[in-house]
Amino acid sequence: MLEELFNLVKGSAGDAVINNPDVPNEQNNEVVAEATNTVASGLRNMVAGGGLDSIISLFKGGGEGSGKGLLSNPIVNMMIGHFAGKLMNKFNLGGNQASNVANNLIPSVISNLISKTNDPGNSTFSLEGLLNSITGGKTAEVVQEQQSGGNSGFNFQDLIGQFTGGGGQSGGGGGIMDIVSKLAGGAQEQQQRNGGGGLMDLIKGFIK
Repeated sequence: MLEELFNLVKGSAGDAVINNPDVPNEQNNEVVAEATNTVASGLRNMVAGGGLDSIISLFKGGGEGSGKGLLSNPIVNMMIGHFAGKLMNKFNLGGNQASNVANNLIPSVISNLISKTNDPGNSTFSLEGLLNSITGGKTAEVVQEQQSGGNSGFNFQDLIGQFTGGGGQSGGGGGIMDIVSKLAGGAQEQQQRNGGGGLMDLIKGFIK
């Protein structure tokens, strides 16, 4: 899923990075990799902190899930600020240039990601797959636990429904807070495993 995210960022980076004279061409791929790292790490950190509901709200929010409307979302704002800081510190962009790149690229990436994960015809992206990749497989584990615990028809949409008010009580694996806790634990393990630049090293492997 990480490689698909990298390619999505690269596909969204035209005006903000690739065709931007403020970003030297030889740094384009590095900047795209840094943006990918910002999005993946940002989502993972939210899950690790127990903010799964905020991510589901972002991806299922409908109205604010497009373009500049995303600028009002605190998760997206956090990513923009982090990415702008990286552009200044690692790539020596000025404050205004870094802010312009971050404000143009990050909301575009998130908008495209939301669109693709909500498209039933797109099997490459799904919210379940995205969360599974940033929690070290815990999302699939939770669904399996629910099914083996007596809730045989449980699927990931049921999990989303419990946050959005459309779901019933969960079966064998405990309540919704138990599920949040398990996914947070998986994300925290991923943080520790990928600490010290490990995630960025993985992403750089996708540069061709």
